[in-house]
Amino acid sequence: MKKILTIAMFCIAAIGYSQDITPTYEAEGELVKATYYHEDGTISKEGYFKNKKLTGKWTRFDKQGNKVQLAFYKDGKKTGKWFFWNEGSLQEVTYVNNSVKSVNVWTSESKLAFNR
Repeated sequence: MKKILTIAMFCIAAIGYSQDITPTYEAEGELVKATYYHEDGTISKEGYFKNKKLTGKWTRFDKQGNKVQLAFYKDGKKTGKWFFWNEGSLQEVTYVNNSVKSVNVWTSESKLAFNR
């Protein structure tokens, strides 16, 4: 009985694994654009590689297609301003040399100043 149960569990796991959507990779000059997908086929994240290292803009989406993260890389290292959208807030994280330099959190209650 244990063998049958083990085989059944293995088959279920194999079927579930085989239904994963394979990422796509597309050459664009020196860069390779990578697109990863959620189980339902919607885009999970997309960005670029150069020399097998993360580079440029990477964007992550939730299953409804809403942008939840905007990130930047240079030679595989975190750089510049990253943005994280959460319920009711926007988090801005600044990276310098792959390390966090500053963090700002913006909420709907935050006051916004602008220059005319």
